[in-house]
Amino acid sequence: MGRWEPDARGRMIKAALDLFAERGFEQTTAGDIAESAGVTERTFFRHFADKREVLFDGSATLERTACEAIRSAPAGLPPLDAALAGMAAGGDLLQERREHAVRRSLIVAATPALKERELLKLASMTEATTEALRERGAPQRDAALAAHSAVTVFSVAFVHWVSTPDAPGFAACVAETAAALRALM
Repeated sequence: MGRWEPDARGRMIKAALDLFAERGFEQTTAGDIAESAGVTERTFFRHFADKREVLFDGSATLERTACEAIRSAPAGLPPLDAALAGMAAGGDLLQERREHAVRRSLIVAATPALKERELLKLASMTEATTEALRERGAPQRDAALAAHSAVTVFSVAFVHWVSTPDAPGFAACVAETAAALRALM
């Protein structure tokens, strides 16, 4: 290792995306990522539990942001609308990282174990959304239905947003997808 450089975490995330895209997820080790980022493997594991977590680094922040928006939504807002406001707020975090989100989605889509991890993260977001809606006073069934629907809208909007180069902002994709869902009823 040479001289210390700032933003080890950011360098490791970029190195991981580059290596996963070049070699594939399964063929890349944590050591490869650390070396490419100019850090030790020990430093890598101080920041990430494993190489999968590099790709899911922002999940907790996204979930927390969505739940805070749900809790602070106007009091009279129906559960689904409050949950959708949370999804749009969480998605705002992605807006400034669109290129990263596009690259990450391609890597996840190409790796079954990562698709499974993605589903687990979405399930966690659904549970957290349900709880945030319950805290607002929504009955359990309504909270669960709204949470599942909103997270599905988030997921469908995300796929559209990353796969459509001229897609509108993420919040607009959430709104368009929510409108499509409502049109089905």
